Amino acid sequence: AYTGEVSVGMLKSVGVHYVIIGHSERREYFNESDELLAKKVDAVLAKGLTPIFCCGEKLEVREADQHLQLVENQVKNALFHLSPEDFAKVVIAY
Repeated sequence: AYTGEVSVGMLKSVGVHYVIIGHSERREYFNESDELLAKKVDAVLAKGLTPIFCCGEKLEVREADQHLQLVENQVKNALFHLSPEDFAKVVIAY
């Protein structure tokens, strides 16, 4: 959850190819919004790395039967601005 503090440039400089974005702990403890995650996805793609976009819900959301809407919004808000070519480069982890 705390690895999100490393810049994309630093990751690329040491040979990283994949970057996790939107991990549940980052969303919860650092209040990372879908809009911020969209910017992070853009930054990762701009450096030629592959974003692994995490989406998902807390147990309370699932129990309230709101999980499908929540995950749909997470993906739509953070990724639907991408071109089809860039969208195809994103790994979605649920």
